[in-house]
Amino acid sequence: MATDLAKFAEENGVKYFMISFTDLFGGQRAKLVPTRAIAEMQRDGAGFAGFATWLDLTPAHPDMLAVPDPEAVIILPWNKEIAWVPANCVMEDEPVAQAPRNVLRRLIKEAAAEGLHVKTGIEAEFFLLTPAGDQVSDPYDIAAKPCYDQQAFMRRLDVIREISDHMLELGWNPYQNDHEDANGQWEMNWEFDDALNTADKHSFFKFMAKCVAEKHGYRATFMPKPIEGLTGNGCHAHISVWDAPGAAAKTNVFAGEGEGETGELGLSKRGKHFLGGIMKHASALAAITNPTVNSYKRINAPRTMSGATWAPNTVTWTGNNRTHMVRVPGPGRFELRLPDGAANPYLLQAVIIAAGLSGIQSEADPGKRYDIDMYAEGHKVRGAPKLPLNMLDALRAYDKDKGLKEAMGKEFSAAFLKMKHDEWNDYVSHFSAWEKANTLDI
Repeated sequence: MATDLAKFAEENGVKYFMISFTDLFGGQRAKLVPTRAIAEMQRDGAGFAGFATWLDLTPAHPDMLAVPDPEAVIILPWNKEIAWVPANCVMEDEPVAQAPRNVLRRLIKEAAAEGLHVKTGIEAEFFLLTPAGDQVSDPYDIAAKPCYDQQAFMRRLDVIREISDHMLELGWNPYQNDHEDANGQWEMNWEFDDALNTADKHSFFKFMAKCVAEKHGYRATFMPKPIEGLTGNGCHAHISVWDAPGAAAKTNVFAGEGEGETGELGLSKRGKHFLGGIMKHASALAAITNPTVNSYKRINAPRTMSGATWAPNTVTWTGNNRTHMVRVPGPGRFELRLPDGAANPYLLQAVIIAAGLSGIQSEADPGKRYDIDMYAEGHKVRGAPKLPLNMLDALRAYDKDKGLKEAMGKEFSAAFLKMKHDEWNDYVSHFSAWEKANTLDI
């Protein structure tokens, strides 16, 4: 039986609900609803003007209603009188097909119809900056190799521990936190889960990290490359497929003796083909997993101050080796290292499922396994596609990939491409300081 939000509020002392949805650009939109009105909102949804957000809607469209998903409600650990609840967007009694959470829910159903239940874990990396966002918040965090720096960690223990405490309270089973490879950069990990649950947690985590950082006088950013010369923010996804959702899952469908180079690493036949779908659609995938102009300053970056970008630029896969786009660190799962911090939490999960299902249905082969250091020997690889050099190339690759576009949904794909092309056109019309510095006297 579905959770009654009014009763939930009474039992937990909740006075307000934040009914939240995520738009095409990953922006989180919300209305604050007093508990006295939540029963009506749970039934009918909270009204939004879709045109006022990054959705391909006009002022003439009727109200878009955000109907809360009561099973995903989260009480804010730092303000227990408010509960956050993700919502599904509806218009005139029909799901809004371009809304990211709806795209993911549809693909989860399609996978379930084939007996496949995708579970993922994500590694959310972020920077703690000064409020203006122009420099690292800790002026003493200047080491050339700051990864796992114990003293730098202690100087920001108040923020990282508070976020970790919140995740423990929420039952997410966080298991490690660390200072990452760039000055001012952090990574926090929690237990993997069904794809929709992971997307909701990912969305809430970004909200939570920003709120806690602001409380302490800092600014948390998931921007792919916020500081020139430093490692960027990735959002690596660990992927496995099971025979059932949630706690009912008993068998890892990806685990098995398999065949060929994937079988040697413990991937089953279906695991091989799912990986084949990721490899087949990789260039188009980048439009979703790396969705901003800034994203391509991470995946096509020169050597960073620490000596490595930790980001791919070529469509290759390997075993337990972090220099490739995909690594298979152990039996029954693989890690997609392409996504960055700007990835929409719902579209990230959706495009993984879409590409993987395509691979299984077409029995796609992931191609040759490369067990080399791609940073040192990548020039030796012949025939593997390069990842897009910029957002426009990624959008063009997505537009050409008819199979992936259709799997993600025609209405979604049309809206996404239209709005992202508009964003690209806005970007290229911008005059930068670089242009003046390099061409003023030409």
